[in-house]
Amino acid sequence: MTPTVDVLIPTRHRSTALAATLATLIGQSWRAFDVVVSDQSDGAASFDTGETRSIVRLLEARGHRVRLLRNLPRRGLAQQRQFLLEQSRAPHVLYLDDDVLLEPDLIERLVGVLCEQRCGFVGSAVIGLSYRDDVRPHQQQVEFWDGQVVPEHVRPDTPAWQRHLLHSAANLWHVQRALGVDAAHPRLYKLAWAGGCVMYDAARLRDAGGFEFWRDLPDEHCGEDVLAQLRVMARFGGCGVMPSGAYHQELPTTVQRREVDAPFALRAPASEAAA
Repeated sequence: MTPTVDVLIPTRHRSTALAATLATLIGQSWRAFDVVVSDQSDGAASFDTGETRSIVRLLEARGHRVRLLRNLPRRGLAQQRQFLLEQSRAPHVLYLDDDVLLEPDLIERLVGVLCEQRCGFVGSAVIGLSYRDDVRPHQQQVEFWDGQVVPEHVRPDTPAWQRHLLHSAANLWHVQRALGVDAAHPRLYKLAWAGGCVMYDAARLRDAGGFEFWRDLPDEHCGEDVLAQLRVMARFGGCGVMPSGAYHQELPTTVQRREVDAPFALRAPASEAAA
């Protein structure tokens, strides 16, 4: 089966979480995908465990090609994501963090949105279910796309930036349950960005520069996924899909130093961004 999706997983120091993430790929209803894992651990690779190797063998037995790569020395997450993009030849790429669990139909639903909307990306924002009893109405505003997804210029100094609050804790979980949104009747909504589980039209991601801006950042940075999405959104549009089918394992971050935040460090002047 020719893959239409490459699942791209950056990982570092998360052997158990990575195994759990890979396990949720086994039963996906969309079968036409391959997997690339890029590890930057100090010492042994995260995938170099019996648990992960057994899951990889099962994925391969089900017809998925799985490549387990090392990308060293570390030069930051933007370079790591660019490295993964350079390994892919599929028309769609799903960037999946190494601590995210997927519902069985999620890849199929994301492919469907991209094919229908022909936009640059669609995100399934990750939900932290430890917050399912923490209801925050002041963070649950949502703007739906009622028609075709179109390009938007979202920057840190615009009101649209506050859309990111919907993706905190379990806000999205509460909103989609309150509205009765289910996988059979999904809703697309406007976002600032989505973290952890984002599918791109690969050609449009490359046209927007991919993650080539890694050369303009120090090795220690964060927000590289945000900056890439802002640039793709400005040219081709992007959206979130509700209900989400992605859940955070809620582990401590492996990105300890966050002084350099890519969308702030490399943001374009307002006049350029609006051009």
